[in-house]
Amino acid sequence: MVMRDGGFWRGVSGRERSFACLAALALATLPATALADDAPAAKAVAVKLDRARLDGLEEFVNGVMAQQLANREVAGAVISVVYKGKLLFARGYGYADVDRAIPVDGERTLFRPGSVSKLLTWTALMQQVEQGQVSLDDDINKYLDFRIPDTQSRPILVRHLLDHTPGFEDSGVGMMSKTPADFVALGPWLRDHIPTRVREPGVETSYSNYGSAIAGYIVERVSGEAFPDYVDRHILQPLGMASTTFREPLSGVMAENMALGYALTDGRFVAKPFELYHNVMPAGSVSATAPDMAKFMIAQLHDGRLGKAQILKPETARLMRGDLMRNAPALPGMGYGYMVVREQGPRLIGHGGNTADFHSFMLLAPEADFGFFVSTTGGPGSYPARTELMNALIGRVFPQAPAPRWTGAATPAPVGAYRTNRRTYSEPPRPEFDIKVSAAGERAITLEIMGARSHWEQIGPDLYEQVTGARSGGPYERVEFYGPDSDRKMSFGSQPHVLYRLVHQ
Repeated sequence: MVMRDGGFWRGVSGRERSFACLAALALATLPATALADDAPAAKAVAVKLDRARLDGLEEFVNGVMAQQLANREVAGAVISVVYKGKLLFARGYGYADVDRAIPVDGERTLFRPGSVSKLLTWTALMQQVEQGQVSLDDDINKYLDFRIPDTQSRPILVRHLLDHTPGFEDSGVGMMSKTPADFVALGPWLRDHIPTRVREPGVETSYSNYGSAIAGYIVERVSGEAFPDYVDRHILQPLGMASTTFREPLSGVMAENMALGYALTDGRFVAKPFELYHNVMPAGSVSATAPDMAKFMIAQLHDGRLGKAQILKPETARLMRGDLMRNAPALPGMGYGYMVVREQGPRLIGHGGNTADFHSFMLLAPEADFGFFVSTTGGPGSYPARTELMNALIGRVFPQAPAPRWTGAATPAPVGAYRTNRRTYSEPPRPEFDIKVSAAGERAITLEIMGARSHWEQIGPDLYEQVTGARSGGPYERVEFYGPDSDRKMSFGSQPHVLYRLVHQ
């Protein structure tokens, strides 16, 4: 199961979520390698899509969603697809309000993109970089009105925020509020919740909501505008994204059109209160419609332009879509805020997002001028449902074949328990979330987390491809093992933003 992720979600419940965690906490490698020197990225060579795969795409999605509404605990979902600068379609499925039988409207219903919101934050930050207000190679303390302690030998640079290499532990304390009365202004909240620095910056990617919120605060500090005001004036209004906001709680028409989040209790969907992430707003508090997200996708695919609006210089937009850092030697890495989904055939980039109630993903194929946004809500099964829909779209529009199986010399299986680097190091580790790797005959392994198992076959010296659950056309999940015996690591192709370390064999 390919789980391209990110977001606030850090817990696991149920068998499906446990295996979702396998890759939703994942990715790794040795000394992470810087891949770019900030020279403008070369313009992508156009790739012509197979028209037969685009024709009937809406009907294809309808079929996938019919299955998910019946079998995957999906209460409601939205999708928008763009191609060659136009909205191909935007559709809603299920209910925005189950109890009142209000259907999701693909044009008007708002969903919570979660950490897909970060792409707006990175865009705002890069606007300041191209204007000369911020340098990617500056110590972030230069732009703050408090100080990140110097507990490591090197400072955290602005670029380390974009590829999630600041070296912070991961803590969710105080990020979510119960009521607006609990809201804290961005600067004071960041000052009072500085995570422990657990490694040198720029060494390895480990997803950081705190670092992303710092990026938004830098925008606020250098622009002199409150962060949501800045985004309104310099991104949302120019692009005509009138049904998108970072602000919480919603009011007026937006509140009326907001889909409810749900829990599944005793087999019934039970509506939950509107989630409040105001304290870390730049990291993921957006509410938006699918057509608004389509406008943002088109602007990013067209080098920062939508109609007469230009929110980024072309060279800045191309740079953001390029490579910045990777953990694993043979797997995709991070761009400037983007996660690299596939490096070629064509190149795919995107970002996942999970709140407690909503599960989303945005994917862009710049060479094909194609993109999609999906978001779901419902019971625990709506999380893997989001991923299944995403994978179904990738497999239909950009199919690939399984890799040839490895026929070289047999090597010892990389057995042992591996633990994510995205965790709260100041708290005791939770071994129940470790991934157990065991041999499954020659040139094959089994991965297990909380009782959920998957089978992987060798395609290279330290590289394996998943067999369990693989669909015709892919995408095919891969896992790589690397590093010296003293610091053995494991990474998943779908998770360039985290890695796992061997903790015992």
